[in-house]
Amino acid sequence: MPQADARLALIHDWLTQDLRLRVTRIEPASADASFRRYFRVFRSGDSLIVMDAPPDKEDVRPYLKVTDLLESIGAHVPHVHQADIERGLLLLEDLGGTHYLSKLKSGSDPDRLYGDALNVLADIQVKGGAAAAELAPYDREPLHRELMLMPEWFFAKHLQIELTSAERELMMASFEFLIREALVQPQVFVHRDYHSRNLMVLDEGNPGILDFQDALRGPIGYDLVSLLKDCYISWPRERVVGWVREYGLALKARGVTAVRDEREFLRWFDMIGAQRHIKVLGIFARLWYRDGKSGYLADLPLTLDYVRETCTLYPELKEFSDFLENRVAPLLPRANARELSRANASQNDLNGSATAAAPAALQARA
Repeated sequence: MPQADARLALIHDWLTQDLRLRVTRIEPASADASFRRYFRVFRSGDSLIVMDAPPDKEDVRPYLKVTDLLESIGAHVPHVHQADIERGLLLLEDLGGTHYLSKLKSGSDPDRLYGDALNVLADIQVKGGAAAAELAPYDREPLHRELMLMPEWFFAKHLQIELTSAERELMMASFEFLIREALVQPQVFVHRDYHSRNLMVLDEGNPGILDFQDALRGPIGYDLVSLLKDCYISWPRERVVGWVREYGLALKARGVTAVRDEREFLRWFDMIGAQRHIKVLGIFARLWYRDGKSGYLADLPLTLDYVRETCTLYPELKEFSDFLENRVAPLLPRANARELSRANASQNDLNGSATAAAPAALQARA
């Protein structure tokens, strides 16, 4: 039996035999960029979510820890009803199937949706001091490790660039600058993926928050830039700056004395945004070359545009901006076309193999 089928059978037995739930059906809910999968479990009158995290690939304990921390602050995360840590199974509250992204793309008012998300983020950052102290620091080592995903996966693998010694020296100097900028920011509870695909639209307690298990204690601008410079949807710079200004004022009104100056706060936002988006370029490329997930390739152009935009705004990143404009950006359309063609061909081969195998399978059953 395929491993995925074995896990699904395990889930069914856990629900019906161990937990004694009367389940009417189980269907896929979603998958994410890790090895975790989610299933929606229907009962008479309601539904729940099962997180399937194979213990040889994922550890559910960080998820459980951060769930408790966020619930202690008052954030709406899926409540954990049952947990089987050894088998990597969690039974969770179902927050529905409407992501912020779908609502935003269908024309819902972004000021209202982002208003809710920013209010909750402020609660997390202002009230979450004790919770943040329970998290590992988002310090030099993880910041550097994340930045180095770009040369390995985006430059070398995807764009097939071989950096000269001068280009590598420029890149490393730019990375060091971004690390120093991140480390001077006030340190708060950082979700690390606070964006439109991880925020659920709810009638009460909006938004519901997902995918928070990698939380760290880090720069105050990180989650703000994840939300407002989202890799899956974009807004004009002027509108983003307006949201950032309003958020900084809201933090000051709540007594966050570290937020002193609008220009400084915007700089924090932009600098950690450059670090995040450089990291994401490497992650999106890695998801294809290592994990076979091609869907994120289409999000590379917007992500690169964010890095280019920030680098043009700050003199300290002028040389790196020139490198991105002249050496990197022209190569992305061709690289994406090449790899998306490969991905489509691979999918067609799989579909053809499945179709060809079907008659044999039917004959075997007969």
